[in-house]
Amino acid sequence: MGRALRWTYKLLRAWRNDGFKGAVKAGVDRIILKGEAQDHDYSAPQWTVWDVLFVNGCPPEQLPHPYRYRVLHQMEQLKAAGYTVGEVSDADCGAGTALMGNVIVFYRCPFTEGIGEAIRQARTMNKRIIFDIDDLVIDTLYTDTIPAVRAMNPAERALYDDGVKRYGMTMRMCDAATTTTTAMRWELLKYLPKVYLNRNCASERMVELSEAAWKNGKQAKAALLQSKNQTQPERPLQDEGIEQSPGVILGYFSGSLTHNADFEMIKPAVLRILEEKPEVKLLLMGQLDMPPELKPFESRVIQKTFMDWEELPEVIAGVDLNLAPVETSLFNEAKSENKWVEAALVKVATVASRMGAFAELIQDGVTGYLAGDDQWYEVLKKAVEHPEERREIGENARRYCLDHCVTTANTGRVREIYEQVRAPHAGFVLPSSEMSGGIMVALRHACFLQDAGWNVDIIAHHAKSQVWEEFGHVFSCISFGDGGYENLAEYDLLIGTMWTTLAYIRNYPRVRCKAYLVQNMERDFYAWNDPQRLDCESTYCLGPDWHYLTVSPWCEGWLKDQYHQQAGYLPNGLDREKYRAVKRDWTGRKIRVLIEGDCAAEYKNVDESFAAVELLDPEKYEVWYMSYNARPKESYRVDRFLHAVPYEETPDIYAQCDILVKSSWLESFSYPPLEMMATGGFCVLVQNGGNSEYVRDGENCLVYPRGDPAAAAGAVERIVQDAGLREKLRAEGLKTADAHDWQDLKAGIVEQYQQLMDTVRSPGVAPD
Repeated sequence: MGRALRWTYKLLRAWRNDGFKGAVKAGVDRIILKGEAQDHDYSAPQWTVWDVLFVNGCPPEQLPHPYRYRVLHQMEQLKAAGYTVGEVSDADCGAGTALMGNVIVFYRCPFTEGIGEAIRQARTMNKRIIFDIDDLVIDTLYTDTIPAVRAMNPAERALYDDGVKRYGMTMRMCDAATTTTTAMRWELLKYLPKVYLNRNCASERMVELSEAAWKNGKQAKAALLQSKNQTQPERPLQDEGIEQSPGVILGYFSGSLTHNADFEMIKPAVLRILEEKPEVKLLLMGQLDMPPELKPFESRVIQKTFMDWEELPEVIAGVDLNLAPVETSLFNEAKSENKWVEAALVKVATVASRMGAFAELIQDGVTGYLAGDDQWYEVLKKAVEHPEERREIGENARRYCLDHCVTTANTGRVREIYEQVRAPHAGFVLPSSEMSGGIMVALRHACFLQDAGWNVDIIAHHAKSQVWEEFGHVFSCISFGDGGYENLAEYDLLIGTMWTTLAYIRNYPRVRCKAYLVQNMERDFYAWNDPQRLDCESTYCLGPDWHYLTVSPWCEGWLKDQYHQQAGYLPNGLDREKYRAVKRDWTGRKIRVLIEGDCAAEYKNVDESFAAVELLDPEKYEVWYMSYNARPKESYRVDRFLHAVPYEETPDIYAQCDILVKSSWLESFSYPPLEMMATGGFCVLVQNGGNSEYVRDGENCLVYPRGDPAAAAGAVERIVQDAGLREKLRAEGLKTADAHDWQDLKAGIVEQYQQLMDTVRSPGVAPD
């Protein structure tokens, strides 16, 4: 339904704005020029991740000025504030859109199923959702007051009202809103708890063009007068006596048909000025038909249709006085001050209605003229008769607008807004997207932070998908090393785990805090004189701008003693609910001995475990071997090989086996013994740094000395023969597992990460 509905709605919107021909053109453009929007394929590396993503619901070919001010200019403003920004069309919006931005701004987006999918997905990932709007087109309560809307025929009105209601639907799904005027803000606060004022700003390009235009002001005025009415042939300038008496040009720039009523309000005052002052001429530009009352003054009226915005400053610079009337209504009270700013940038004074944003920003008689509904004649007469005052007001207005009303003058403001809106942003950098014990721990931490309201990405070497779903959570998954996302987002915190991930963090340009989650003495994974030993060793000696974290007291100890690194301790746990306790009864069957570990890794010492089981009676014992990567050696006695078992299935494996033999001599935190204890099984172990925090020989397991497989086999036999010992080991093992429940450790882990965040991020409070 999503693509069809979005396309259909675009056609309807084109019909509403441009009539039947506009709808046909939109449909032809979509089919011939753009094609249908494609469903997002999470497996195809194709997108960029931005700090802020705009979803634009205002087609620039139909409404260029709103799109320019509220999308392009805000994007420029955000870039100047240090953010990366991107844009997509609402017609292409879907669940995948949520992966592309950390704050997603929906500008004038009527609700569609695709937008609903994007918002729902973004909300699960703690990406903040903002609705941006510059008109009160979010409820028919407001649009019912517009004369042009009331004049629509029933079919047009139904279509228009449907669009307004869909704007409102999207708005209500968002976390907050940004808008253009104080009046808009107060109305939006009736629908959303947080609304921020970010007024329209002129772009750097507008200022550049305006500066060229005001420097060329005399020629601009001459060209404007020479052009006269576009329907009349041009005549030489001297034929009109313009060089001797250029007169005063009043300019009215109409943005849409709804502005006809605004001109009607000041028409009596304009007519009186034209009658009394023959030197006054009038420019009417945009969607405004010449009123019949102006026919007697037709020779002094210049009409122009819409033109490209880059040509507009030259035209505005050619007038002497800019007219900005606004008919009194709640809808109009919310309109912005664009007309004043555009004129001010070319040093042209404005006469504006004393209401809304004009009344807030214009200092009457200093940066513009303000007129009440019944004051227009007096104000116009004064402005026409005092050219020096007009010029001074134009100068003052330009200086004010350059200081307050351009994109680069408002970067602090926009940064305050977005720092307050956005969620804390963290990325866990992993060596692989294949599951392992260390990766599982990092993912657990990611889940806990997401539950606490953080926006969390998974950044993995050679990631296979753009989404990582694990433990009931969904994350953006960013690949490095072979394409994937082009990641341009800023991070409050990047956490690397496994030493090979730290190069990514070192080279990433936009991170506020760097952390290393140390899960083992990885140097000893490598043989003597292997160059990687030195590279690994260097990661324990990082500078003061790095923060160390670890998962075991053993690692915490050697980091402090050998490298003088103070590491935060984040205890490991297990999902206690998934590991059910099973009373072992091997009556009528062989006793199952489980060996776990990668036999290709020397420190796992798997050969010794198999040497131990070789000493056990094969008629009495069967051997299961579980390994994620390596396959069993030819010499191993294996009754059942369990290869690359998915994490969610491992609890059942432990529950089906009776005794774990684990001979590793190097572990950061050793999970298999704890997982076996959680199911009520028994463990025969070599004690190492990774299990020493919970292993108690003769209490919850039996420990044998490394290098003595006969002692390991003897420990297995002792467990089988001594029922009393089994009861003790089982009871104490279950208590040990209960003490390592992830849910009990969650709050402390989140607090540790929050403390790191607090050292680098101090959100500003955006003023109302």
